[in-house]
Amino acid sequence: MEETEEETAALMEEKQQQQPFEIERQIRENDDVGSRKNLRERSWNESKKIWEIAAPVILASGSEFSITFVTAAFVGHLGEIEFAAVSVVQNVIEGFVYGVMLGMGSALETLSGQAVGAGRFDMLGIYLQRSFIVTGVTALCLTPFYVFASPFLKLLRQDNEISELAGKYSRWIVPQLFAYAVNSPIQKFLQSQSRVWVMTMISMAALIIHVLLNWIVVTKLKYGIVGAAVAGDISLWLTVLANVVYVTSGCFPAAWTGFSWKAFKSLASFVKLSLASAIMLCLELWYYTAVILMVGWLKHPEIAVDAISICMNLQQWTLMIGFGFHTAISVRVSNELGAGHPRAAKFSIVVSVLTSAFFGILFTVLILATESQFPKMFTDKPVVIRETSKLGYYLAATIFLNSIQAVLLGVAVGAGWQFLVALISVACYYIFGLPVGALLGYGFKLGTQGIWSGLLFGCLFQTIVMSIWMVRANWHKEALQAEDRVKEMETAPDPRQLQ
Repeated sequence: MEETEEETAALMEEKQQQQPFEIERQIRENDDVGSRKNLRERSWNESKKIWEIAAPVILASGSEFSITFVTAAFVGHLGEIEFAAVSVVQNVIEGFVYGVMLGMGSALETLSGQAVGAGRFDMLGIYLQRSFIVTGVTALCLTPFYVFASPFLKLLRQDNEISELAGKYSRWIVPQLFAYAVNSPIQKFLQSQSRVWVMTMISMAALIIHVLLNWIVVTKLKYGIVGAAVAGDISLWLTVLANVVYVTSGCFPAAWTGFSWKAFKSLASFVKLSLASAIMLCLELWYYTAVILMVGWLKHPEIAVDAISICMNLQQWTLMIGFGFHTAISVRVSNELGAGHPRAAKFSIVVSVLTSAFFGILFTVLILATESQFPKMFTDKPVVIRETSKLGYYLAATIFLNSIQAVLLGVAVGAGWQFLVALISVACYYIFGLPVGALLGYGFKLGTQGIWSGLLFGCLFQTIVMSIWMVRANWHKEALQAEDRVKEMETAPDPRQLQ
């Protein structure tokens, strides 16, 4: 009976795809007012579902990113070298490492969302523990990048003085790497169930503590970048401990039943999807790392790095809005595909793109209106302010494109398209964007403006390609694949029981 229903649903979906003009004619025959009312009602209901996830995620991710933002702001007033050193660590070392970490944890985002849609809450705790194993081992393997940051940066031809100070700072923030290894899977566990408000309140409280700690150890006690590093360690680990208590305290009886050896079963399939996610997200984030490195090879690197780091900090801060919609659409698409509702998934994508693009336009206008003012949040050096202001138009355009691209990447995660997006990223960013940036920056002597232009062109190219792909996707087929994926990831029987 179940097979008959699936075949019937497949035929209906195929018929709808083959007869779009007939469907449009039938819709027009309906009462126009009633149709518009139905569309408004559907849009309103979908928007509420998206905002229920996006709003707390925006606040939580904004609070967590603001920890980095606050650190940069406090250190920026210590001096140009200190700010450049911390910026290089944040954008090169952490950009590289967190790209890997975020990717290795993103398999949980796809699987948990689709499991929730299929009603398999019992698998969520197992998925979470598998993700702990993957991200913990990954963090251990990536620790040398922090410990040996100075020689690593010098190998990349960064300024010696900046590299030495950056190495000192990076060794003090190793605890933050392991905090992320625990916290990132917990966040995805909560997001897949749309249970994020407690996590949000914890993140906001940690931000307040972080501001207070930086004011004490950096401004008052004059401990410099070491004080800023320790303040970040304390703030992030307080966040982790609070989230762990929340998850394990009995608030999720169906999803969390305690630690289990089952987490080690079917681990290979989980790692396979994790690697695909890591490749996709690393290629996205490492591109920004490559841009920072290219800027570091210009003349007067401390000024150029400061300028582009200020812009990237602002861009990443505004991207927290986009990240909220990225998470929301990932959850909505994975839930709807897991439940076998492909048309609902498509409608959710449209609503998310339009909403996120609205905020992209808003931030674009704000950047353009404060072109000569926003750099003053980070520095009081006239030469840095002047150099940063030159990037205002490029920053504004990038912010707008990222508001759309964030949603498209969320759709890819929700549908399990990570490997495909990785291939698109290679073509758009590394084969096209970086060479264009290098040509304009070095060949045409445009400096930071030329290098950022390459980033902008790569981002535009990827947004167009991904948009075309998603419009042409067979969403009914994606729903069937989501069902197969959940079954594949179910705990396999103990081999000893089969003997």
